[in-house]
Amino acid sequence: MHDLLTVENLIALLTLTSLEIVLGIDNIVFIAILTGKVDEARRDLVRTIGMGLAMLMRILLLLAIKWIMTLTQPLFTVLEHAISGRDLILLLGGLFLIAKSTYEIHDKLEGHEHAAGAPKPVASVAAILAQIIAIDLVFSLDSVITAVGMAKEISIMIAAVVIAVLVMMVFAGAVSRFVERHPTIKMLALSFLLLIGVMLVAESLGRHIERGYIYFAMAFSLFVELLNIKGGRAKHAA
Repeated sequence: MHDLLTVENLIALLTLTSLEIVLGIDNIVFIAILTGKVDEARRDLVRTIGMGLAMLMRILLLLAIKWIMTLTQPLFTVLEHAISGRDLILLLGGLFLIAKSTYEIHDKLEGHEHAAGAPKPVASVAAILAQIIAIDLVFSLDSVITAVGMAKEISIMIAAVVIAVLVMMVFAGAVSRFVERHPTIKMLALSFLLLIGVMLVAESLGRHIERGYIYFAMAFSLFVELLNIKGGRAKHAA
């Protein structure tokens, strides 16, 4: 235990925890969008279960780290590009995010919410949890591979994952309620997920896109929209 409490490990824990929180933003947004479709009384429970599943999946993947590393080995080649198991998972996850985001954007603009008097459909908890588990696998795989490159001790990696998920659980409810209250913010969130999907597909095909560019673009868009919301409130109050 004493050997783990070194300055190097503490720095690795803080750095990895911060990175895990940043990498978990897309997971929070995805869960926020999905839980908005379940009955309001169950949203907090489904959101907590979803975040808990994400933490459990990451811990299990860390414990199976030797198997995870085999996923980076090439399986076959397409157009001179070696495809690994990790690439296949990222490709499927990216396509799922693109399809899901496109469907949600279509549903938001031309679906039931624009039909006069049409009741809002409520999704089943099982269906929502199945989608959360599917995308958690993709985000968790990316997170675990990042963790392996930044820390040497498996206990440090697990501690960072647990701390990061607990922090995300604290803010997930507020994020979800904020997204649900503001339709324009929900559209930005869906656009963010669409970009993440494109990034995952590009990554699976050997075309690396820095997440920082996507996060900066969305953060700037969010800042502008928050100014618009504040300006709209001031106009109505005048």
